[in-house]
Amino acid sequence: MTLAERFMAAFAGFGAAHGRTDISEERRAGKTKAKSYVVRSALTVELVQSHLDGKTGVGSIPINEDNRCKFGALDIDVYPLDHVFLIKQLAENNVPCIVCRSKSGGAHVFFFFKEWMNAGEFRDKAAEIAALLGHGKCEIFPKQEQVLVERGADGNFINLPYFDSEQTMRPAILPDGDGATLEAFLDMVDKVSVDPEEFRKLPIGGEVDLYPDYIPCVRSKLMLGVGEGERNKFAFQLGIFLKKYDEVNWKSLLEQHNAKDFKPPLPASEIVTIQNQVEKKEWGYLCAEEPMASYCNKNICRTMKFGIGSGGAMPTISGLSVVMSEPRLWFLDIDGRRLELITDELQNPRLFQRSCMEQLNFMPERAKDADWQCLINSLMDNCNQIEVPEELTYKGQFLELLDSYCNGRVQAQTVEEIMLGKPYTDAEEQLTYFRLDSLMEFMRQKKFDSYTRAQVQERIKEMNEGSEAHGVKRFKTSSGKWKSVRVWWVPEFAAEVVTPEVNIEASEVPF
Repeated sequence: MTLAERFMAAFAGFGAAHGRTDISEERRAGKTKAKSYVVRSALTVELVQSHLDGKTGVGSIPINEDNRCKFGALDIDVYPLDHVFLIKQLAENNVPCIVCRSKSGGAHVFFFFKEWMNAGEFRDKAAEIAALLGHGKCEIFPKQEQVLVERGADGNFINLPYFDSEQTMRPAILPDGDGATLEAFLDMVDKVSVDPEEFRKLPIGGEVDLYPDYIPCVRSKLMLGVGEGERNKFAFQLGIFLKKYDEVNWKSLLEQHNAKDFKPPLPASEIVTIQNQVEKKEWGYLCAEEPMASYCNKNICRTMKFGIGSGGAMPTISGLSVVMSEPRLWFLDIDGRRLELITDELQNPRLFQRSCMEQLNFMPERAKDADWQCLINSLMDNCNQIEVPEELTYKGQFLELLDSYCNGRVQAQTVEEIMLGKPYTDAEEQLTYFRLDSLMEFMRQKKFDSYTRAQVQERIKEMNEGSEAHGVKRFKTSSGKWKSVRVWWVPEFAAEVVTPEVNIEASEVPF
């Protein structure tokens, strides 16, 4: 196998589409503004080779049509990021993976499998790994547990490493901080590839779980140690949890954890103050605040006795995609599940809430309008565009109907017949003339009401390269009188002429 073939095999994913990203402008902190879109064609060796040569950057959609994955990744957007420390963390926990520098300077932590793995099971384990690393807010690829192929959704793609492989800025990082060559990277892929079952059984956080009933953020921090600068906020979260966990002994448990796991421990007076605050009322968890947010694993937390529960809490929302049809069709990833929305449902948090109830069987907390607007705007910055055939757009539907009007009905034999509602094609001028009222009536009959009269006029002008495509046409009637009629015109549509194939054997020729 060539290097390109080995590379393509490592990143096998969705068979009928792949991703591309066009960089439009630089931003602060190394981030770039990009237009990401899905191309409805398979990723080929030629495209991969073009990527490796630095000509056309491509991405792979990890989840396939059967909702399985051959590879997955954590996308860690932290700047600056200590890649060597990250590699050390993963090695200490015996996690089989490869850390690559992403195009924005963060990290893509890639996992590879010998066989196709259930996407949902991968995401569950990947979320555990992310929480252990303190990157619980990072994106996980595949972003979905299930793709709605029948609805036109493909899943989200991840940009592949080794663009311009000879001098790439996206190499695999070695333990000493150097970048690996492409060939060395492919050898590493072979070494870290595991069976799905082996990956599922990885003991995240060590062989012995000291706090199996503790919610993920609390368990991870206690096992890693609570450092100065995060002690007070974490102690409050810990107090809220312990009060639910053991309402009789929670105060003494908080004191024990402070003495054993806080480095250094908080003064006793501060612990007493926190105990008094927690005792005043029933508090909700501080999921969105640090350090808890970085060690959060909502999917696991919701399943636990003292977790956030399945109702009420705001889910993790990511991976916005739009099908470029008219009207637009949007897809959001809600805790790894795919949600289909029209524009009004995406725009309105109340309608979004209803869509979750109807499609996903749960009712999330309703976001405030301002917060919702901020969230959607941030998702739209990196919205994944899915191109569609022109016939799925209003423009395509209009052009198809206009073609049908000009070619598919009784044609006027003379200019005079335009008055009867017929289109007239002047072969010499290569233009088709018609009355706008007649065209609009034809559109109404075909139940096409997506364009107003003004929009139809603008489309006709576009077809005439922006010029005024209307005027007065004079013709002589059958009685010999001259008459004028206001008409519009478009370039002549090519009539489809089908010539039947005729196969005549030489012996059948009658002469």
